[in-house]
Amino acid sequence: MPMTPDQVLDKVAAGESLAGEILRNIELASADLKNADFSECDLTGADLSGADLSGANFRGADLSKAIFAHANLSEADLSGVTANAADFTEANLEGVFLVGGQFEMASFNLAELSGADLSEADFTGADFIEASLNGAILNGSDFSNVNLTAADMTDAEANDTVFADATLDEIIGFEIPDDEY
Repeated sequence: MPMTPDQVLDKVAAGESLAGEILRNIELASADLKNADFSECDLTGADLSGADLSGANFRGADLSKAIFAHANLSEADLSGVTANAADFTEANLEGVFLVGGQFEMASFNLAELSGADLSEADFTGADFIEASLNGAILNGSDFSNVNLTAADMTDAEANDTVFADATLDEIIGFEIPDDEY
């Protein structure tokens, strides 16, 4: 039997782990989920828009088609997640770890990713329109077919990063190396 939103909130409030739970399509919009442990969870299609997920652990979780619009994910760990077609529009992802994740066709439009670590991740076809990647680490990631229109990439680090067929119009503070475009 799937967990209800109230059961999830009770577990988080008690400091209990939700690791490995199947929480597909759960509605947790605007919920207080600070420091929650969602590692290895199936959150496919979950609505976490506007939720406070600061410091949360999503390592290895399936976040495909999940909605994180306007959510606070600052300092969260999304390493190794599958988040294809997830919506992070206007989310706060400051200082977040997205290392080794799958974010194909995800939306990061107007998102705050300053100081985030996006190393070794796949962002093929994702949108970062007007996103802030100030000081972000993109080393070894795949940004093929990504739309970075008007993104702020001041002080971003992008060694061995692929930008094949990426849209780079009006990009701020960053010069894509010729061998990576």
